[in-house]
Amino acid sequence: MQASLAQTFAALGDPTRLAILDRLAGEGELTVQEIAAPLPMSLPAVSQHLKVLEGAGLIARGRDGQKRPCRLNVERLAQTALWFDHTRAAWSARLDRLDRFLAAIEMKDEGHEP
Repeated sequence: MQASLAQTFAALGDPTRLAILDRLAGEGELTVQEIAAPLPMSLPAVSQHLKVLEGAGLIARGRDGQKRPCRLNVERLAQTALWFDHTRAAWSARLDRLDRFLAAIEMKDEGHEP
């Protein structure tokens, strides 16, 4: 899971790939040409970005005759969201413990028992 998360975060670290994912989330399935149309780069460059997104499991490519429609892989995004939720919960618990510790120190400094 760690290797695939690293690959996912690497893929998400590029603004062009984020823009592609945003379009797929908003518009649904799109062909490579439709994805490339508003982007200021060549079709091969867009294809490279799509390859990275596909390798990270963030998109899936189908086949419809001559077309290769791309769609967002919401399951992969859900797995990434679970990692964020887990990490957020762990840090929240750590910060709660720190708050209690600091409050106890403050009470002790003021002469109160914790």
